[in-house]
Amino acid sequence: MRDMDELFVALGRSAFRSRFRLGDKESAYLRQKGIKTIRSHARDFITTRLAPAHPANDGRQTPMKNHPVFIAQHATATCCRGCLAKWHRIPKGRPLTQEQIDYAVEVIARWLAGQNASPPSCSQDGGH
Repeated sequence: MRDMDELFVALGRSAFRSRFRLGDKESAYLRQKGIKTIRSHARDFITTRLAPAHPANDGRQTPMKNHPVFIAQHATATCCRGCLAKWHRIPKGRPLTQEQIDYAVEVIARWLAGQNASPPSCSQDGGH
């Protein structure tokens, strides 16, 4: 597993990963449910969709929209076992440990916290 500060610097250099942002719908859902509930959802998604050694539909199991965790998973490369191996140094082919599951949830939660702290969009503050 990677140091999170190092990881987030690397993710920020990726044009693909850095383009992800929560939409209005996902932001509202996060505010409505609260981070504790969303962290619980993240743990459930990681445990059921990524933790097995050979997850069903690996590489296509994480939707690209409709839940803040899904967006965060793509932004943080916690979306499939291939991305976990490439970005997080978590090998494919064996079940995730509890420590690895906890790590993935923390990565997702950190990204979501950063989204809450984001400045207003151009349309909200008049700038570009």
